[in-house]
Amino acid sequence: VQLAESGGGLVQPGGSLRLSCAASERGFSISVMGWYRQAPGKTRELVARSFRGGQILYVEPVKGRSAISMNNNKNTVYLEMNRLRPDDTAVYFCNIEDTTGRQFWGRGIQVTVSS
Repeated sequence: VQLAESGGGLVQPGGSLRLSCAASERGFSISVMGWYRQAPGKTRELVARSFRGGQILYVEPVKGRSAISMNNNKNTVYLEMNRLRPDDTAVYFCNIEDTTGRQFWGRGIQVTVSS
């Protein structure tokens, strides 16, 4: 399974964007889906995770201004972010874990928040 992110780019502070992550295959059962990011000089960190049972976790820096969701028909995972800040600048990666425990990562997409 390959994941492909899209929707990144340059955004002004205070702006919004929606990242998409499309899976190349259908028919596998998702257990957890998530978005991570890696800023320059920093380690990759969790942004948000959505669990099969319905629980959703957002890390504190993005809580209240982010939403993770999925379109099952399109096998696509989304991350919407609002009120973007310069410290949101990073490469964003999507991650999916299926019910057998296999993990899949996208190649990452750049998001730059700057005026």
